[in-house]
Amino acid sequence: MSDVTEIKSYLNHCASLVEQTLATALPAEWDVPGLLRESMMYSLEAGGKRIRPALVLAAAEAIQGNAAAAENALSIAGSIECIHTYSLIHDDLPAMDNDDYRRGKLTNHKVFGEAMAILAGDALLTHAFHLIPQAARKGKLDPQVALDIVEDLAKFSGASGMVGGQVADILGEQGITSIEDLEYIHLHKTSDLVVFSVKAGARVGGATESQLQLLEQYGRNIGLAFQIQDDILDLIGDEAKLGKKTNSDVAQQKVTYPYLIGIEESKAQVKRLTREAKAAVLDAELAMPQRLLEIADYLVQRDF
Repeated sequence: MSDVTEIKSYLNHCASLVEQTLATALPAEWDVPGLLRESMMYSLEAGGKRIRPALVLAAAEAIQGNAAAAENALSIAGSIECIHTYSLIHDDLPAMDNDDYRRGKLTNHKVFGEAMAILAGDALLTHAFHLIPQAARKGKLDPQVALDIVEDLAKFSGASGMVGGQVADILGEQGITSIEDLEYIHLHKTSDLVVFSVKAGARVGGATESQLQLLEQYGRNIGLAFQIQDDILDLIGDEAKLGKKTNSDVAQQKVTYPYLIGIEESKAQVKRLTREAKAAVLDAELAMPQRLLEIADYLVQRDF
């Protein structure tokens, strides 16, 4: 296991860089209705683990072998956080999970109303695709690489990715969904954005096709492990640390790994997936793999 204090410090550093990027991501000179801007920034600046953007930065560093590579990936990191935040706003809506709190704050629709929350999510979704070309326009990214990243984002966040996973999730009923159906939900609802994050950062760093394939395996595994850990924490976690109520999955009769296979077997799955993810990173022969390995370990140890 890696040093938890050290990786927390690294993740906090990544979060700080990303939050500086997000603060100016929506240009001040754009003629955006004030309430829409406020609603977007309310959720975008609400904090959170910022794991996905951190993975973008860590993957870029891993390929190039130096921390400076992260600077070229910052707009991509901001883009994935826009997508993730939009998904949370919509996920919290009454028609979806109907949650009152997110990251320790009232959910967007509780503050701004359902209509504005929906539109803020829509705006963040579309704005994500504005941010990616900015790196190319500033000369920090080859235009072809930017095009590949945009294509990946559409795939992994859309109908065949996160949105498809969300649909499978709302169609599932506790006691009916199989373990195969549940894996599909988690792989698409959660893992796909993690896969995008790792591949996007690696693309910025100049990864080979072989490295991209192995890092996709890494992202898929830690994304699935991350979601199983979330399922576990929903049952046994600390509400103060989680920033939301526990047992929400039970209350909504949601299908989870602990429900289907028990907590101990779920914990074993998290460890297995993490081992396989780390093996893929080592097989990729990266210039500086340490941060990706540490993040994988950290996600297993986290309690929030």
